[in-house]
Amino acid sequence: MTVIITSFLTILLICSFLGYMMLTKKFIGVRWEFIPVFVFSSVACITYFCGLAGILFVGSIAVMVSGLIAFIIFLAKILRKRPHFRIQLSFFGFFWIAGSLFFLFILLRSELVHYDNFSHWAIVVKQMLSSDAFPVASSNLIDFKNYPLGISSFIYYVCRFAGNYRQIMILAQAMLIFSCFYAIFGIISERKRFLLYAFLGLGCTLLSFFNITIRINNLLVDFLLPIYTLSIFAVAYQYRKDHKRAFIIALPLAGLLTVTKSTGIIFAVIGLIFLFYMVFIYRGNISRRRILAMSLITIFFSVLPYISWSWHTRTVFSEIENKFDLQNMPEEKTTEQKQEILDLFIRSSIDISTRPAMGILAFNIAAISAVIFDALVLKKKWKLLKALIALDIVLLIYYIGILGLYIFSMPLDEALWLAGFERYASSIVVLFAGGLIITATLDIENSFYYRIGQVPDEQSFRNVTNKKRYQKGVIACMAITITLLLSEYNGISSIMRDYDISLPYKIRKITGDRWYKNGEEDNRRYLFYAPDKDSQVTNFYMQYVGRYFLYSPNVDGICLFYEDNMDNLLSGYDYLVIAEGDDDERYLLRKHYGVTGEEGIYRIVSTDGQIELIFEGSEEK
Repeated sequence: MTVIITSFLTILLICSFLGYMMLTKKFIGVRWEFIPVFVFSSVACITYFCGLAGILFVGSIAVMVSGLIAFIIFLAKILRKRPHFRIQLSFFGFFWIAGSLFFLFILLRSELVHYDNFSHWAIVVKQMLSSDAFPVASSNLIDFKNYPLGISSFIYYVCRFAGNYRQIMILAQAMLIFSCFYAIFGIISERKRFLLYAFLGLGCTLLSFFNITIRINNLLVDFLLPIYTLSIFAVAYQYRKDHKRAFIIALPLAGLLTVTKSTGIIFAVIGLIFLFYMVFIYRGNISRRRILAMSLITIFFSVLPYISWSWHTRTVFSEIENKFDLQNMPEEKTTEQKQEILDLFIRSSIDISTRPAMGILAFNIAAISAVIFDALVLKKKWKLLKALIALDIVLLIYYIGILGLYIFSMPLDEALWLAGFERYASSIVVLFAGGLIITATLDIENSFYYRIGQVPDEQSFRNVTNKKRYQKGVIACMAITITLLLSEYNGISSIMRDYDISLPYKIRKITGDRWYKNGEEDNRRYLFYAPDKDSQVTNFYMQYVGRYFLYSPNVDGICLFYEDNMDNLLSGYDYLVIAEGDDDERYLLRKHYGVTGEEGIYRIVSTDGQIELIFEGSEEK
């Protein structure tokens, strides 16, 4: 019965999204490429504000029902006017839908593995789904309460109707990712030039190279930051002469960016700066005063989510120390420590064996080569050089910013090994590379001898030789794109195949994935045991995984028993969970408590200082 209800609600959710998309097409009249990301971002922002207002569940119901009403109205009109209407797809549209469904199907079989899913991104969504509210100061499960909840709000919205499953969480975030990529293709004006789609598709696929460390089958938001910014770039360019639509479409995208992550405001500013630049350059007969007024309004509503979140953290979490808050730093770093961080940062930044440095070097060389080729051969005055200079400046400023983060804001123990550096750097490199790819696509579009519409389609090439080059270019781009997509597929499949030997799988098999009514936390005390391979215990990975599946904040971990202290240690807990056993653990538990020490849950009974372990098995057989 539960499956039937969830399936029915999922269908209603899809219809609700379609209703909003048709509503957007009707009243705003933008290209279809921009509609999904606009609708998803708007829903995320509305749900986010409902969460701040304390009406997360009621607000989500209202949003879904409103979209459903719009869908029914538009469907009735379509059926009344066109009883035999047909859906028409372009060649690109067919490939896009097929590829998206292929990867979405894979993601529906994926599982959460990455450390940060359990330390924050997944556990905060689980807490929201369990309590139908944002975390509060007493939410002991959430360690980093100042992390914005923009993307989490959208995932909550989807899961509230499609089901509280880890796979649905992953799918919900993938919807945002794919909608961003779809919006990037909206940069193309000459839709009949399939070479443009093939080249841009190749470029977008290349961006996944910088996302290999986290892939798309998790809830980390580092990849969303740059591709959302690239979506704003596409909107700004495509509607550079239609200022009203440009501002309307970019508004929810920039607003969601500001509450995607603490660094999201930086990416939102980058996107808005390009938007304002396009609007002022192509303002036409519109007065500067009106453009300035529209820009100020857009800025205000774009940063409103960020301002509201800052206010929320200052009031609701006023007595809680949050990560990266300057005022909560235990002590200022010494000159020697700052120099050590600086030296390591410079070495890491220029180490071409790392993906970010490799990407910066490769795309700079490729862009400069293309500019030289244009100057000597094509002589079309490409804009790629200007884009390269601007993006290199953005890149430099961003690197200086994250250096400041390590020196002035990040805790010393993390700063000394540049915690998260590759992810931070990869985000801006994706933006850097994506900006160049978009510009190159536009330069290619403007380099054709004939524009679409000037001559019949069959005569749209200067000569037969150029047509053959065009066809070979399409084939080459598609072949490389398919190869790279297969590589991405194999990478995700490899993670899926290895899941059965991963720590999250082993813990889930033992504890199950526990959900409690009204968000009540399990306050029983758990001690987890596993060998410390890959530092899975000392870096708290096992503890965070245990907290997620048990929905309990009282989870500690140990990788070694000290025989003389075993009774004293176990007396402080209600349960012992053997996540991974070893010979020493099994020997000591058999010797002192008469149990086998196999993987599973043991209830701890303390009677007059005597410890007894009662094996309760595993939750999932």
